[in-house]
Amino acid sequence: MIMLCMFIRVVPELPVAQAGSVPSAGKTLVWGPGLEANIVLPARFFYIQTVDGSGRNLTTSPGEKTFEVKIVSPVEQFTRIWIQVLDRQDGSFLVRYRMYASYSELHIHIMLKNKHVAKSPYVLEGPVYHEGCNCPQPSGATWEEHMKCPQSFPQIDKDLSVFPSVDPDRNAQEIPQRFGQRQSLCHYTIKDNKIYVKTFGEHVGFRIFMDAILLSLTRKVWLPDMEFFVNLGDWPLEKRKPTEKIHPIFSWCGSNNTRDIVMPTYDLTESVLETMGRVSLDMMSVQANTGPPWPLKNATAFWRGRDSRQERLELVKLSRAHPEMIDAAFTNFFFFKHDESLYGPLVKHVSFFDFFKYKYQINIDGTVAAYRLPYLLAGDSVVLKQDSGYYEHFYDELRPWEHYIPIRADLGDLLEKIQWARDHDDQVRKITQTAQQFARNHLMGDSIFCYHYKLFQKYAKLQVTEPRVRKGMELVDQPTDDLFPCSCHRTRTHTQVRVLSNKHTPAPYAV
Repeated sequence: MIMLCMFIRVVPELPVAQAGSVPSAGKTLVWGPGLEANIVLPARFFYIQTVDGSGRNLTTSPGEKTFEVKIVSPVEQFTRIWIQVLDRQDGSFLVRYRMYASYSELHIHIMLKNKHVAKSPYVLEGPVYHEGCNCPQPSGATWEEHMKCPQSFPQIDKDLSVFPSVDPDRNAQEIPQRFGQRQSLCHYTIKDNKIYVKTFGEHVGFRIFMDAILLSLTRKVWLPDMEFFVNLGDWPLEKRKPTEKIHPIFSWCGSNNTRDIVMPTYDLTESVLETMGRVSLDMMSVQANTGPPWPLKNATAFWRGRDSRQERLELVKLSRAHPEMIDAAFTNFFFFKHDESLYGPLVKHVSFFDFFKYKYQINIDGTVAAYRLPYLLAGDSVVLKQDSGYYEHFYDELRPWEHYIPIRADLGDLLEKIQWARDHDDQVRKITQTAQQFARNHLMGDSIFCYHYKLFQKYAKLQVTEPRVRKGMELVDQPTDDLFPCSCHRTRTHTQVRVLSNKHTPAPYAV
């Protein structure tokens, strides 16, 4: 398995601390990307692992208010930074902070009863840029090194393997003709790190999610010139076999019988961009809201959702027949409104964090893959995952019985698997913890940015003609930040600017 996030701290396997152990400021461990000035994320983060005086890791919470974190700039009277210390209830803490301005230097103080923890204060020698600062790193290789991105991601290599080359000119003509009338698409060109777009189809509102990640990336790193099409719908589009004339289509979901190039879902990506902003559910907040301790969780399989698939109707029927094993109900009817009398009444929405009051979480496809899976893996419950032909960008690295309990597509063995879980609590607890660690290591914001960049980088290298700003494309402007502007210290040298030959120099607009 390829490691996606290199900020994984390997802690020696020492005996765990006894109940009532007192945390040690000197021995407690602190690490993570939020301690690096060159890693710009919407919400920066780092970890604290509580260790006692004997060098033993605490595995239960020493208390939500154990650590105090302050972040200040020595040259600023006020720092516009929002900080949260999230107690993960397992002896570790996740500290996240969102900067609303850029600073020449930052000092991160981590205190335990007025004593500095580990190597506190951590000094970030600036400039330290906030998310809104448009100051891209000219060298992609340098940015990757700072981010500690992996050399590759399995799904990217798999998706691009069916495209020996990519012809932007041919795609610009053929893809709109083939898909543009019936589907909703965005045609993007990245040129000199600026974003241009043209939309096709009627329902193009989801374009905002793709615009947002591209704008965020181009503020951080200089993207290669490229031209590509994004599918804004649920279902992947390219159904032709690799032996036929297939077209590269970027989608948020893949399937076993299509050839789309998969990106992290708009849901997961938006949660990264808006962490500590306007969304409440994200990969960090879940880690601090995992419900009661394992022995106190309800030993019932839990599910809530809408009626977007026949198997979900079957699940509700199973729940009614076996309420002692399954608690499943609909919160909304849309696809099977004529069956509402059979599968209703509707129940009130449940906070996602309340899902983790239950040991067993059922994950069933909706219209495509159920995009809640990353958050379920990050919680402190085991996932019973339906066998599915749909997948997200990370599914290829999940292993049944290691990260989740598999169930048949028709749910025929669901009751059997729930009973197995009840009879093998220690094994289920281990699966839960392995899945949780996977989510922490592979599905955080730094990994999501790395995935997008590596995908674009490798795709761009397949292009055999020069990407062009096509007729009808509009510039996607960076948002203005008049309140907290930043001064970028980076400039592109002449050697970093790709000199195009006369053969490939595009006109301002090309057909």
